[in-house]
Amino acid sequence: MISTAIQIQEATGDAVTDFSTMLMAKKISEHRESMTEQEFIEAIWSYSAHLASLTATLVSNVCLTKDQMDEMINTIKEFEQLEKEME
Repeated sequence: MISTAIQIQEATGDAVTDFSTMLMAKKISEHRESMTEQEFIEAIWSYSAHLASLTATLVSNVCLTKDQMDEMINTIKEFEQLEKEME
């Protein structure tokens, strides 16, 4: 259990220090003054969405086996298909 917690912490750190995450943060920081408020809001939203999804992916890889991940993805696809059929 402690090992898993450490791996989750490392996965979160990896997401924050990921090259693409850092590049996005750098670009936002460098261009903040030239952005409109709306552009800045959109850039921060994109950065946040990127960081959250990467963190979720890396943490999922720590917590789930490949088979469990495949099963989860298939279940999501089944729910999406059911949703489409119900429309």
